[in-house]
Order: sequence, then C-alpha cells, then structure tokens
Amino acid sequence: MASRMLRTVAVTCAVSLFSLSSALAADKVKVGTSGLALLWTFIDTGMKAGTWQKYDIDVERVALAGDAVMQQAMTSASVDFGFGSGPGMGYHSKGVPAIAVAAVAGPPYSFTIAVRPESPIKTVDDLKGKRIGVTTAGSMTQWLVRELSRQKGWGKGGIIDLPMGAPRTQLVAMKSGDLDGTVTTVETTAEYVAQNEARGVLQLGDLVKDFHTHVLFARTALIEKNPDLVARFLKGWFATVAYMKAHKDFAIKESAAAMKYSESSIAKAMDAQFQMLSDDGAWNPKAIDKISSSLVELGILEKEPPRNTLYTDRFVPVKP
Repeated sequence: MASRMLRTVAVTCAVSLFSLSSALAADKVKVGTSGLALLWTFIDTGMKAGTWQKYDIDVERVALAGDAVMQQAMTSASVDFGFGSGPGMGYHSKGVPAIAVAAVAGPPYSFTIAVRPESPIKTVDDLKGKRIGVTTAGSMTQWLVRELSRQKGWGKGGIIDLPMGAPRTQLVAMKSGDLDGTVTTVETTAEYVAQNEARGVLQLGDLVKDFHTHVLFARTALIEKNPDLVARFLKGWFATVAYMKAHKDFAIKESAAAMKYSESSIAKAMDAQFQMLSDDGAWNPKAIDKISSSLVELGILEKEPPRNTLYTDRFVPVKP
C-alpha cells in the first residue's frame, strides 16, 4: 500500500515538474504593431489557435500609433519585435537599434482611397489637386498618395496629402469638407460603405507591384543575444499565417471581434490580406530598391542608404 502511494506521488510530481518545465520553456515576448490593421489581429488569434505555443512563444501585443511610435518603443526596449511598414526600414539608419528581419506583406492590396458618397470624385483622374488624408508625416499612406501623383505625371504636389491621424478623425474631416478623401484600409472602407459614410475610388495594390507593405522588425540586441528566439518567432508567425489561410472562417470571426467590425466587412478584406501576405518572409530586391527611394521622398533620410542597413537576410532568403 505504502509503495503504491509512493509511486502515485512520484508520478504526480513528475507530471507537475513536466508541466512546470513546459510553462517555463515558453518565451514571453512583447510585439508592437503600427497603426490599425486587420493583419495585426492574427497575432492574437494565433495564440487562440495555438500556433505560437508550438514554438514555445507567448505573445503580448502592444498597439502603437504609427511607425515612429513603434520605433520609439523598439529604442526603449518596450517591445522585442515590431510589425510596421516598409518605409519604417529607414529608421535603423537613423540610429534605431532594430532592423527588419522578414518581409510580411507585398503590394498594398489592403489600402484604398475613399471619398464621401456624394463626392464628385468618380475616377483616379478626379483626384488631381484634391486633399487626401493620410495617417502621419513620413508614413506609407503618405508615400502611396505621392507615388500615385508621380505615376500620373502630376508631380509631388499633384495630390495634397494631409497627415490627419486615426481613420475616424479623417472621416470627420472628410464629412466637414476639410478633406476630399482618405487613404484607409479595405475593411474600414467596407464599414464606411455599409454605413453610407464613404465609398471606395481606388484600391492601391495595383499602384506598385514590387513593394513590402509590412515588415517585421527585431531589436538588434535580441538578434545578437538570442537568434534562436528570433528564428522561432518567425516560424510562429508564418505558421499563424498558414493557419489563417487554411481556416478563413475562423480568421474572419476572430478579426471581426477584435476590430469590432462586421464579419461582412472583414470577409471583403480577408482575400486582399491573403493576396499580399508572404508565406516565407523572403526579401524582394526590387521592393527594397523602391522602399529605399521612398525614404528620400518622405524625408526620412537625405539620401538612399546602403541596402544592408535596411534589413538582414540572416533569417529569411532573398529572392533571385
């Protein structure tokens, strides 16, 4: 009897120790996300789906207001990783102790230009000389407006881009007549359309084919001290992307709940997300060249930087 009790105690202790060691094995990481994007909800839903746990990662997401704020958080070590825009890659050359480690998304299919329902703007050509709201100065949304103007042959100021902050702030300014339109996401435009507050004029994914709309940053100290954690985080992220693509209904439901948007709006945006998402994080040299030139266009840098200061290919390949 005593020996049986001892065996039971031993087994219980072994199970407890195994559970404890498993819990201790998970690395807790803080991840900053730049602005409002459907894509960022995948980080949280990946925890619910268990994709991060397979790589012993426990993720805490920190929502931040734009690339500049996210890079400040990287500098202060408030976050370990950061999801931001392609133009955010220029901040490393300005002294931020973080560098891009993987391409997250390609052409900007998730962005549109929206206008008031009654606006006389019907086509792209009608945007010439109009005031279009963007998130912040030096942001990707600002660059998209300027790139559109450049491609149309209207010059840098052919469309007037005005940094106005959050989407709702831009919507209010549009309703009051202070803005003629806004650069916003597909899901936000779908919400506006459903509420008869705006309508889409142009999806920006076809504007520039070679581009990295979103990239993943890691603190350089983390790369140097714990490259295994960086590698596992990347595996966890791409496993999450694969899971969401394979379970679209789950992705729509969870993203809608997280963003407090209707499932119909998220459903309309999900295909655009899947179209632009990278499955392996590989770098596109043509996209890097385009981003490098955008840094000068946006005034982030005075001249184009050496390409090796924009990203590292230590963890993902470079496309031929």
